[in-house]
Amino acid sequence: MTSYRAFRIHRDNAQHSAGIEELELSPPEKGELLIRVQYSSINYKDALAGTGKARILRHFPLTGGIDACGEVAESNDRRFKPGDLVIVTGYALSATADGGYAEYLKIPADWAVPLPDGLSASQSMALGTAGFTAALALYRMEINGQRPDMGPILVTGATGGVGCFAVNIFDGEGYEVTAATGKTDQHGYLEHLGAREVIDREEATTYHHTLERGRWGGAVDNVGGEMLAGITRKIKPWGNIAAIGLAGGHELNTTVMPFILRGVSLLGINSAGCPHGIRHEIWQRLATDLKPRHLDDIVSQTVPLEQLPEVFEQMLAGRMLGRTVVAI
Repeated sequence: MTSYRAFRIHRDNAQHSAGIEELELSPPEKGELLIRVQYSSINYKDALAGTGKARILRHFPLTGGIDACGEVAESNDRRFKPGDLVIVTGYALSATADGGYAEYLKIPADWAVPLPDGLSASQSMALGTAGFTAALALYRMEINGQRPDMGPILVTGATGGVGCFAVNIFDGEGYEVTAATGKTDQHGYLEHLGAREVIDREEATTYHHTLERGRWGGAVDNVGGEMLAGITRKIKPWGNIAAIGLAGGHELNTTVMPFILRGVSLLGINSAGCPHGIRHEIWQRLATDLKPRHLDDIVSQTVPLEQLPEVFEQMLAGRMLGRTVVAI
């Protein structure tokens, strides 16, 4: 095979275009792997990049997709051999390097994590960056002292990919979870995933004082903006907030009072730049103790490359529930 199919993103003279193209296949150089991709997934960042509604890509053209799982076709690194199954998420995929929306993907071997026992290739992409990010939030919060007896964990944007996994993973680790969502018809779904309480997102956002009554022991925030500003005022002493998303805005206008009077910590969750050792540890845990009990329920659909533009628009319009897996 000398060519392969890939979903390419272009920007010429400020004009965005994207679609499936045929590309020439080249062998891996020293320290690289050539992966025969089996599955990818769709994240909010992928939808922004694929539609051109945010400047995610640093140069053009590039292949989209920040996640990939597949089989090593050729290896130029002694740590891997043809036939090994590997996961690649984050790093520079679909930013400065080609991503996982392709039949083949060439990457530095340092980016690859062996697919752990207990996960299939499709399950790893059902998790993908979203599941990995939710687990990374738990990891960082617990290192910083978060415990179930400190109070409920608020999860905002709870019907999204990271939100669904956070609800399920924190509940599985013994935390009482409060899910905040604007989708009133999905309360039953969130309760099924493990939410003890489901509230309207306005209830989490609204505040009247510099410090409100401490309501939650910690939070996983997928929204940012005014949502995050409101949450900071309602966290109990020594609680942690894991800041993950910015669907509600990238600015944070709040007060230092929760941090200096209650010892609240705001933890940034950067899954793309996660150190390699922690990345290995979290993927091992996602295959064992942190594996979501309702993983199949969180996957809403599996789509081919051809359906990507349609799904991107649905996600950005807020009409998506759970996770979408891409079968290459």
